[in-house]
Amino acid sequence: MLNDDQIRCDLAKLKEIVKTHKAPEADLATHQEEIDGIQYEVFSKAPRNLYELYKLGLQCSDDTFLVYQEERYTFAETLDMAARVGRALIQEYQVKPGDRVAICARNSPEWCVTYMAATMVGATIVPMNSWWKGSELEYGLKDSGSKLAFVDHARFEEIEPFIKSLDLNIIIIKPEKSVGYPEFHSLLEQAAPLSDKEIQALEITTEDHASIMYTSGSTGHPKGVLSTHRNIINALYTWRFVKEINDILRPELVEKNPENQPALLANVPLFHVTGSHAQFLASFVYLRKFVMMYKWDVLDALSLIEKEKISIFHGVPTMTWEIMQSEKFKSTDLSSLRGVNSGGAARPPEHLKMMLEKFPPKAIPGLGYGLTETNAIGAIISGKFYEAKPHSTGRPTPPVSEVKIVDIDGKSLGSNEVGEICIKGPTVMKGYWNKPKETAEVLKDGWFFTGDIGLQDELGFLVIMDRAKDIVIRGGENIGCAEVEYAISEHPAVNEVSVFGVPDERLGEIPYAVVMLKSNSELSDQEMIQFLKPRIAAFKIPLQYKFQFEQLPRIASGKIAKKKLRNEVILKIESDYPSTLIYT
Repeated sequence: MLNDDQIRCDLAKLKEIVKTHKAPEADLATHQEEIDGIQYEVFSKAPRNLYELYKLGLQCSDDTFLVYQEERYTFAETLDMAARVGRALIQEYQVKPGDRVAICARNSPEWCVTYMAATMVGATIVPMNSWWKGSELEYGLKDSGSKLAFVDHARFEEIEPFIKSLDLNIIIIKPEKSVGYPEFHSLLEQAAPLSDKEIQALEITTEDHASIMYTSGSTGHPKGVLSTHRNIINALYTWRFVKEINDILRPELVEKNPENQPALLANVPLFHVTGSHAQFLASFVYLRKFVMMYKWDVLDALSLIEKEKISIFHGVPTMTWEIMQSEKFKSTDLSSLRGVNSGGAARPPEHLKMMLEKFPPKAIPGLGYGLTETNAIGAIISGKFYEAKPHSTGRPTPPVSEVKIVDIDGKSLGSNEVGEICIKGPTVMKGYWNKPKETAEVLKDGWFFTGDIGLQDELGFLVIMDRAKDIVIRGGENIGCAEVEYAISEHPAVNEVSVFGVPDERLGEIPYAVVMLKSNSELSDQEMIQFLKPRIAAFKIPLQYKFQFEQLPRIASGKIAKKKLRNEVILKIESDYPSTLIYT
């Protein structure tokens, strides 16, 4: 394992490699550019818009691109379908640049083609959370002002009562029965593909709106994150830059004549920024096969890794944990894996240790930090750095992003000082759709104020302590839930945990923990309290727990549904103690 002096030496080498790799003559050259009155570093030779990105796939036009169950499409076939749907959007539905087109559907090839078609003709794509219910979908469609929605059958049943009030055109994806609206594949049959000349004539610029992605806000309605073509493409080229840097740092892992086509298992919803950007769109950059799952299932995932020779696995930490715990793990051929990456939540150090022991040596663990508002860019870590810094989410992602830590007044803090994490770069959103006040609160002089709490150590590695809105204030003392969760997760009987605040008449709020135990384990409140006493301050220790063997519920991104858990616990407390909520 690297020590700090060795890390410093490697970081000095890395700095020189980055400098050379982004030089004016390099493929990934960068330059300074003023955008909305603020200077940013941007990629000089990146595609101007997403259509130019899609055309990169034609370098391997006959290679497999989309895989879904028994369906398989090449890069060329996928682009042809998108160009056909694009013509239908223009001619049949009078979609103009800037119009919003929504997708309300689970993962499918149609989802991908719709995203491509809308953005190549200059429309703003609006991926809707497929876990939303009717009223939530109604809100998103109304808020975005979408004029057309591509909807699968289950989502159609949810929005059907609202269609007339929305004045919305509908196209059905994978219909289970006729519902009186045009079907997706009829567009393919009726329309000739738009030509390259026709698409180029639309003159889509880097600053044109590309997508509105709704965040799962902690209170009230979710906010629509508006991103431009430049925002998204600079995120994609950031990942390309990181990969090429890693190839230079670890030449022994570079395969000169790979036996298999690069392939990624799409195991998270496409409406999430990880699914749409880091998985789907990035596949055009890497020219890799994109293998979709309808929903997460550990046995299906293992089967697909072996069958499709998956090289990149990218999901939330729980997914890799489930894979390692599966009875099928040892009998599955995982030799094709070259990266086992994660985001969305911290990965406990013991989890990382187990991955290093169980996965093939070339399946390098990695972790990323980013938000929908930054198009998933922020910090990244992998390989030897990750082994040495398992509590960190990495250093700022090179070469166009910056990270700083600020205090409550917005003043920059030094090494190891805890404050709010801020991110700047061309990947940061344009703003929240139709919400100038909320935009102004988080975007200041080009910096996005994340609401996350953390620090940068003396070597520049970012450590996330908590969410600003995920703090329990117990009698005036702040308790970071993530810190408590980490301490609890170190107990050998614990599989996963969620900590949150519940009301208390005396202290205002106290921490409560819901814990998933490992099979055949037993644990009591008092045993956990005794375990925690030497690990965290007494005021931080939850006094009440709910132990279970079932996995904790998830939101669509794969993160634990903390709000749902909290509401259930509070209802139970109110039922048991209807007159008071007092804990000592």
